[in-house]
Amino acid sequence: MQHLVLLHGAIGAKDQLEPLAEWLKDKYIVHTLNFSGHGGSAFPDEKFSISFFSKNVIDYLRRLNIQKANIFGYSMGGYVAMYIAKHYPEIADKIITLATKFYWDEAIAEKEVKMLDPEKINEKIPVFAKQLEQRHHPNDWKKILGKTKEMLLQLGIRNELQIDDYTTIRNPCLLLLGDKDKMTTLDETIAVCDALPNAGYKVLPATPHPIEQVDTRLLSDLITEFIN
Repeated sequence: MQHLVLLHGAIGAKDQLEPLAEWLKDKYIVHTLNFSGHGGSAFPDEKFSISFFSKNVIDYLRRLNIQKANIFGYSMGGYVAMYIAKHYPEIADKIITLATKFYWDEAIAEKEVKMLDPEKINEKIPVFAKQLEQRHHPNDWKKILGKTKEMLLQLGIRNELQIDDYTTIRNPCLLLLGDKDKMTTLDETIAVCDALPNAGYKVLPATPHPIEQVDTRLLSDLITEFIN
C-alpha cells in the first residue's frame, strides 16, 4: 500500500484530520503528525516557519524509513506539502492541498494576525478558546498563537515559496478550494496551478475554510481518485 501523510493547518493539530484518516485507512498507510509545538508536542527552540515544519515531516518519514509518500495538506499544511515537493522531491510523491493560502504580502499578513488575538478569542468565541486549550494541552495555546503570528508576518515580508518556485515542482498536484472559503482566493489557487507543470484544481461546493465543515467523504473520494 502507498503511504499518505495528512498535514494539519496553522494553530491546528492532527486530531482534526482523524475523520479523514478513517475514510482513507483501508486504501493507504495513513500517517498524521503534529507540527512542533502543536497538539501537545514539545515547543521547538526554532521559530515557526514553513521550512521548519517541512523538516518535521521529513524527519518523521526518515525515522520510519519511508522512502516516498503522497502528501495531503490542509491550509498551512498544503504550503508545507508544496515546500517539501520543492526542496525534498526524492521523498514526495503526489501532492494534494485544500484551502491553502499561497499568496502573502504585508497587508494580508497584518489582516490575518488580527484574528489570532487570544484576548479577543477568549472574549468573542470562548468555545473556540476552549477547543484550542484542549487541543494543545499541556502547551499554552496563547504561545502557539504568538509564534504563528510571527510566522505569518514573516511570510508577509517574503513568501517561502515564490511563484517561480512552483514552475520547478514536477510532482502531480491537485489544488482543492471550497467555494465559500473567505481566507483563500480562487485567483491565487489558479495562479499556482498554472505555474505548476503537472497540476489541476477543483472547487468543492458549499465548502467554507474550516476543515471541520468540509465533506469528509467527498474529500476522501477526491484524494483517492487523484492518487490512484
